[in-house]
Amino acid sequence: MIVLTGVTKYYGQIAAVEGVSFSVEAGEVIGFLGPNGAGKTTTLRILTGFTTASRGTAKIAGFDVNDHPIEVKRRVGYLPESVPLYREMIVRKFLGYVAEIKGLQGKKRVHEVGRVMERCGLSHMAGRTIGNLSKGYRQRVGLAQALIGNPPVLILDEPTVGLDPRQIVEIRDMIKNLAQEHTVLLSTHILPEVAMVCERVVIINRGHIVAEDSMANLAGVSGDKRVFDADILGDETAIRITLADVHGVRDVAVEAKGRYRITTDPDERMGVLLTTALVRANHGVENLRERTRTLEDVFIEAIGADEGDAA
Repeated sequence: MIVLTGVTKYYGQIAAVEGVSFSVEAGEVIGFLGPNGAGKTTTLRILTGFTTASRGTAKIAGFDVNDHPIEVKRRVGYLPESVPLYREMIVRKFLGYVAEIKGLQGKKRVHEVGRVMERCGLSHMAGRTIGNLSKGYRQRVGLAQALIGNPPVLILDEPTVGLDPRQIVEIRDMIKNLAQEHTVLLSTHILPEVAMVCERVVIINRGHIVAEDSMANLAGVSGDKRVFDADILGDETAIRITLADVHGVRDVAVEAKGRYRITTDPDERMGVLLTTALVRANHGVENLRERTRTLEDVFIEAIGADEGDAA
């Protein structure tokens, strides 16, 4: 549904993004992450036709952004970081204006405005002036305008920036619901949003893609190994022998008295096998849990590795 191949954008001699390539399949919800100034917004502006790439190609639903800009815009709902709203207009009139620009007329326009207001929780604000709304409701208006015409692709740039915690939860829940019907590319530097909403993550830094994988793989839930933390009572030497005898155990490290780090094969049964072996050997197992990386860990590692390579 979304395909970028070797996308590069220069501003003078400076490359804002360079060689960016990734794809988003129909129905996927992808988190596009990076620190401020990493190239996220530039990439989104290229995808939505607001700026052109210096080289490379960007396609949405099979249409090249440069060759078929109108076809692309018909298939994309875009919420930029700074939502372009006419603050002096009332909500219903503004959404009607956007619907008209998108080619909807008469009853179709009226129906579509009603549909997106209901979807975004704006029906009771239909007659309010946009400038008098809270930031959370203005953000809802921004989402509503992106949804007009029911585009298959939604591109959301920092949709919760500047909102209070309650508003963030409300907008996040809306995005979750939208993801059931649309392909979503969510750009943000707020990691909990991605962890709660997205299936896959693309991380950009200094204009380059530095990591791309599913949430499960990035967090270490699957891969070529598993790591367990265990609190076990008993003789250290005997415990190490017991653990080393379990098929699939690669390494046993003592982190503190009674606390062990156990590295194993990626076999899903390893937790049960470890517990069974320890209990049968009469060792006191107080705790056994798998160690996984958080998205914050993944993000810092990816950014740090990239900056180390650059140095």
